[in-house]
Amino acid sequence: MDAKAAVPLNAVPPYGHVIAGDKWRSSSLVQSLKGGGVKILFENELGVADFHLPNKSCILYVSEGDVIAGSSYKRKLVRYRHASSSLQQLVLVENTPLSEQYFSSVQRFVVFDLGLTLLPVRGQTEASQLIAQIVHVDGRENPFRRRTLSRPLDPLVLTLLQQVPGVGKVKALALLQRFTSIQQLCNAAPTDLEPVVGQAVAQQIHSFFHKSTGPGT
Repeated sequence: MDAKAAVPLNAVPPYGHVIAGDKWRSSSLVQSLKGGGVKILFENELGVADFHLPNKSCILYVSEGDVIAGSSYKRKLVRYRHASSSLQQLVLVENTPLSEQYFSSVQRFVVFDLGLTLLPVRGQTEASQLIAQIVHVDGRENPFRRRTLSRPLDPLVLTLLQQVPGVGKVKALALLQRFTSIQQLCNAAPTDLEPVVGQAVAQQIHSFFHKSTGPGT
């Protein structure tokens, strides 16, 4: 079944548009995107990814239900990671009160085992806001590949950094002056972080990205 023809993973929609898998047609995420002025192109055979964005990135969405149901979502993530693509591959994961206990395990698998960029969201409404921010970024640069010097730091990345315990807007701005991507920040040692945010917050950031998985996870 997987051999059936599908839209190539490197398909890029026009600016202001998102290509979405047909299963998302009636979702609150897509309705919110439409309400925010994003045009949606639906595709029956989109392949592994759930969304293709105009800044040369794509998204795989891992829902609260996927996380709670067990490890079957990991097989889809592995397929996503190994799909031939020239796009930046992002993973949106629902981190809710129900799925929070599993989040550190998902995070380690996505970021450290697969080397992908993970964006935690509380649900489809927040996910639509993040996607809309990416779609409406000016220029042709992907904010997850590298920072550009021709425009202010991207508000999406600032928002993501502020989800790390101990990191407010000021520290997030300082971190983005030192580290050029979320992936680079994930891989930073406490000694690399200390000159930017101090010893205590450096340890908090490092612990956030390097939590040990609990028994049975």
